Amino acid sequence: MPKIITSKDVHLSYGPKEALHGISLDFEEHDITALIGPSGCGKSTYLRCLNRMNDLIKGVTITGSMKLEDEDIYAPGTDIVDLRKRVGMVFQQPNPFPFSVYENVAYGLRLAGEKDKHVLDERVETSLKQAAIWDEVKDHLYDNALSFSGGQQQRICVARVLAVQPEVVLLDEPTSALDPISSAKIEDTLLNIRNQYTIIIVTHNMQQASRISDKTAFLLNGDLVEFSKTEKMFIHPDDEKTSDYLNGKFG
Repeated sequence: MPKIITSKDVHLSYGPKEALHGISLDFEEHDITALIGPSGCGKSTYLRCLNRMNDLIKGVTITGSMKLEDEDIYAPGTDIVDLRKRVGMVFQQPNPFPFSVYENVAYGLRLAGEKDKHVLDERVETSLKQAAIWDEVKDHLYDNALSFSGGQQQRICVARVLAVQPEVVLLDEPTSALDPISSAKIEDTLLNIRNQYTIIIVTHNMQQASRISDKTAFLLNGDLVEFSKTEKMFIHPDDEKTSDYLNGKFG
């Protein structure tokens, strides 16, 4: 499969403190890749480099190379709005906007200048179906998105990202604030859309990584320890540190 994102020797510092120590990691198109490791290991920091969310933090320095389909993500002329459309993000806490389900999902399309109601209607419905939430909201499209449960809100947020038809979807522990049933629905959603998108998910849930990901990267203290097919890593990890982490010896 062709590589959609490549990163080489990525270092990130918050002021004088280096949080990523030279990460080199590539992502193949239409794979689900899990980033795992204990809290504070750098997995969310790395994820946020991929659509320049760390730009919003004062005093951050990033070096190395990150490319989206051979285009330098950090080139001076990069259109960050366009980048974040191509590389969408779902956060740990559901964060729908305080307006209707319909307007949440249509938001990015309107921002891009789409005014055709037929196009908006069709894309809203398609995205909500892809996010496996359509049946629960189709009769409540004009209700405030905040009136739904946490799990439903998170799937509305997934639909909002999918509506602008990104190439890559980043998810930062998207189920950690949800109950097991809602978490399972998010996992099913990701499995349903894997053929259309490249998915990169940060998770602290080993079972989740083993259930849904094709490949897994294990980070520890800002270093990439191991990256391989998920099945192989979980059965025959190459590094003793990976084995210790997967067996619950730390983390």
